[in-house]
Amino acid sequence: MAEVIGWVVLLVGLLVSIALHELGHMVPAKRFGVRVSEYFVGFGPTLWSRRGKETEYGVKAIPLGGYVKLVGMIPPAEAVKPVKGTGRVAQLIADTREASVEEIQPGEDARAFYHLTWWRKAIVMFGGPFVNLVIAVLLFTGILFLVGTPGHPTLTVSQVTACVPAAGAVDCAEGDPASPASQAGLEAGDTVTAVDGTPVSDWETFTDYVADRPGEEVVLTVQRDGGTVDVPLTPALRERAVYDDSGAVVTDADGAVVTEEVGYMGIAPTTETQRQGIGAGVEYTGYVLGATADVIWHLPENVYHVARASVGLEERTTDSVMGLVGVGRVAGEISSAEVQGYSIGDKVVDMLMLLGSLNLALFAFNMIPLVPLDGGHIVSAFWQGIKNGWARVRGLPRPAPVDVARMMPLAYGVFALLLAMGVILIYADIVAPVSVV
Repeated sequence: MAEVIGWVVLLVGLLVSIALHELGHMVPAKRFGVRVSEYFVGFGPTLWSRRGKETEYGVKAIPLGGYVKLVGMIPPAEAVKPVKGTGRVAQLIADTREASVEEIQPGEDARAFYHLTWWRKAIVMFGGPFVNLVIAVLLFTGILFLVGTPGHPTLTVSQVTACVPAAGAVDCAEGDPASPASQAGLEAGDTVTAVDGTPVSDWETFTDYVADRPGEEVVLTVQRDGGTVDVPLTPALRERAVYDDSGAVVTDADGAVVTEEVGYMGIAPTTETQRQGIGAGVEYTGYVLGATADVIWHLPENVYHVARASVGLEERTTDSVMGLVGVGRVAGEISSAEVQGYSIGDKVVDMLMLLGSLNLALFAFNMIPLVPLDGGHIVSAFWQGIKNGWARVRGLPRPAPVDVARMMPLAYGVFALLLAMGVILIYADIVAPVSVV
């Protein structure tokens, strides 16, 4: 049941995000007078549609995106410089221009998209990605502020480790010495309130104090069964890896892990969900957006490694870039995970956080400055503004609109490249999937 609920939350959320993305294009376009002939969620055969005053609204069978048809995105031949040449590229440009012009109804040329001022074009094209950005901020802010993030350690002991494991090990092995906590008689459920008579309020402060005192006796004051108990304990000396501020393991010039000697007790804390401040959602959005932009910047390299992993030439890592199949598989693993204390509500929250990340991915991907992506059209709109400004400074007539039709060969090339990368990712997600559970 939990798995079904998780999937429903993610799929419905994605469809709503797609629908709102397209609304982000359609609403400002209509406000600026552009005729919008179609608004659809999905691709392929039409499952349902309804015609409004001038726009057909509907849902198609393949829920992998959506579109709005803005009439007259490409200017007619008489409004731009003629295209030289008679080859296939010239024919492609001419055919694309003709199809766009045919959409303009008699007497409605003034409502064509290409007539808009450059800044109105930019607003229309930015509207879709902007909606995805807002969705992500709202989801992250709502979850972090209203629900909080799990995994924050408390000062209550959840588990006492029986031994002092060897460096780099987690489980006890024969011959490992008994842990100081087990020798001192600490118990699960004890809550530490002070160490050496000094009150402590958080797990990090407490463990840092003990870690700095290997071999030195410390006295823990704990609450147990409604009373207070002092527990003397001598931390054992143990090696552990050194981590930097970002949480990554520090290595030396030869690549070896840098270690340090610390005091070890042998206890693990209980954790709790902790609400964040109202600005935490924006801060987390910036973090995820930066990570997403880095993935996109290195996308060719990442897809190359995914392709190698799909044919067994290397292992696929947990931070590998994924396609829709991989995202679906990860969502399924999260929804079906059977972990003690991991409730249906927790799974729904995880799905909503994943949905927020997917909306940020849609925002960042669509802002790539290449047609047919929104970012490519935004760049062409700004180029129009630069041309207009330069002509105004020089006292020249307003220049012709940017000829989007000339970008069609590039658009088809970008589309083919994206399709090829998508196929590679789908294949790899099937034969060499990423697992997070």
